[in-house]
Amino acid sequence: MWGEESIYLLFILMPFASFLYASVGHGGASSYLMFLAIFGFAPEEIRPTALILNMMVSLVAFLNYRKVTVFPLTLFLSLIVFSVPAAYFGGKILLDADIYKKILGVLLLFPVLKFAGIFPVSSGEKINRSWWMGPILGLIIGFVSGLIGIGGGIILSPIILMLGWANVKETAALSALFIFLNSVAGFFGANSLQVEISPELWMLMPLTVIGGILGAYFGAQKFSPKTLKYVLAFVLLFASVKLILS
Repeated sequence: MWGEESIYLLFILMPFASFLYASVGHGGASSYLMFLAIFGFAPEEIRPTALILNMMVSLVAFLNYRKVTVFPLTLFLSLIVFSVPAAYFGGKILLDADIYKKILGVLLLFPVLKFAGIFPVSSGEKINRSWWMGPILGLIIGFVSGLIGIGGGIILSPIILMLGWANVKETAALSALFIFLNSVAGFFGANSLQVEISPELWMLMPLTVIGGILGAYFGAQKFSPKTLKYVLAFVLLFASVKLILS
């Protein structure tokens, strides 16, 4: 258990995490879960706090990326149609904290391997998308997202990029809105617990959102697609190791 003075480290770590995640169109829930668990907050407080932050940061990321790319609306609709209700029902299920953090940590390793170039490099040709692929993918990711308290972008983004369904910035815009809606659904699903959030966590939220605003701006306006891939790989690897070892 960390002392009270150490808690102030969160005022640096949380905005930094939101900056990195928002720069690639993510909300950052996995890092919020990790940091809050390390600093001894109750699991019942952690999930709703992470989802609230996820909503705000991912919405800011979407608004920034929407300005600089063509939004893949058809692909998005096929993914979200079953994802939101699945996230809601997943949010109503309370997993043991150790189990869901380790599941998330393992899942994060797959996109890290992809962006590190360990997986075979594709020819650049996209895999044809049948009508049922998006809804099934959205259903699975949405349920897992609600179950473990994230928005699902860390799972969705590498899959879309590997399949060639969208480029990096299109994927960032799509993932950000996907995360926002799934986070809202997961939050309302988990809200049946009716747990009060600590004042310290409410104090953390404004700085964390500011970090997300800056990250979303630099990710959409300043960073190159290649840079985005490296940033994403770093963020996912960092979160994966911490979650598995926690």
